[in-house]
Amino acid sequence: MRPAMSGTARYAAILRTPHVAPLLAASMLARLPFGIYALAVVLYLAEARDSYAVAGLVDGAFGIGAAVGIPVQSRMIDRFGQRGVLLPLAVVDATATGALIALTELDAPTVALVGCALVGGFAIPAIGTAMRALWPELLRKREELLSAAFALDGVSIELLFTVGPLLSAAIIAAVSPIAALALSAVCALVGTVLFVLQPPSRDWTPHRDAGGHGRLGALRSPGVVTLALAAAPVGFCFGAVEISMPAFAEQFGAAAWAGVLLSVWAAASAVGGLAYGARHWSRPLPSVYVTIALLLPLGFLPALLAPSVAAMALLIVPAGLLIAPLGAAANQIVGTVAPAGAVTEAYSWPTTFLIAGFAVGTALGGHLAEHVSWEACFVAASAAAALGAGIALGRRATLSAAPVPAVP
Repeated sequence: MRPAMSGTARYAAILRTPHVAPLLAASMLARLPFGIYALAVVLYLAEARDSYAVAGLVDGAFGIGAAVGIPVQSRMIDRFGQRGVLLPLAVVDATATGALIALTELDAPTVALVGCALVGGFAIPAIGTAMRALWPELLRKREELLSAAFALDGVSIELLFTVGPLLSAAIIAAVSPIAALALSAVCALVGTVLFVLQPPSRDWTPHRDAGGHGRLGALRSPGVVTLALAAAPVGFCFGAVEISMPAFAEQFGAAAWAGVLLSVWAAASAVGGLAYGARHWSRPLPSVYVTIALLLPLGFLPALLAPSVAAMALLIVPAGLLIAPLGAAANQIVGTVAPAGAVTEAYSWPTTFLIAGFAVGTALGGHLAEHVSWEACFVAASAAAALGAGIALGRRATLSAAPVPAVP
């Protein structure tokens, strides 16, 4: 039995594992568009069409396309392999972004732009689920490092959503929104190429039970259903808090600080994720996940006491600390309850439900911020997190269940 490792040693051991560092770097590059695209397309279309309504419609269409595309792509990956699915879709995504720019410059109707965004969102490569499906095999002889690996993956996402908008803003200011959109497409394409060229992705082969779970696919697993259902309220929290920060900052005459507050929130999540992965958990993983879920609603309450922007920068930290740990624990559980032959798809469903919850959170949060108060957004976020915790607690037995067999 190996002696307990320090947090630094755990992360160093993961990054020294063959193929992990280049795979993780490629996956981050391929996922960078999620942090670049939104700001770039909104500012581009707001200027080109003189309409934030059109910009929001197109950005929303991209999100809807991604929410639908991630599970569809993931099921295809389970059946046909990573390279055969991800690479063609990366080309489609880049083409859709180019078409969006060309049609905008040609003054095409809004419906054409929405169509391009839907296709681009649907086709943006599901690198995240592909990477998560590889972790158990990459660390096959070091299972004790899996919690740290999933935490590292979660922290990388937080960094993308922190660095991406800043990079997008810098390119827009220095060059143009079109340049930022072009960079988004290039990152997705190049990152995907580098990812699928790595031996673990290139040589990944479908399980013999792939395609053997009927129309429900990975959702035949009660544990996957539990994690997906619990993810939707968490996504609502993200959307409600994100929309509340501009309203809060504007109330104190410091609207420009909203981005800083959101970055602090994301940084807190990253710190929490690193702390989670640095520890070896002796308790059963489902118990750890449920405990974190039960604590999450409490994290949104301190922000209600914020009397200033400076105070909010401190009080929003608890709202972020548990986010990455919750995601890391959930993703690790997915790998234990996913049906054989539907592992990649299983990782996609919590993400899809999270995106759906985020969309509802931004919509309802915007209404609350405008017609009630920014505080109402945090109350709603806490209530949603409590709902997610209730789902996890009530269905906790499914998180320890054995994977369901293929349909005879």
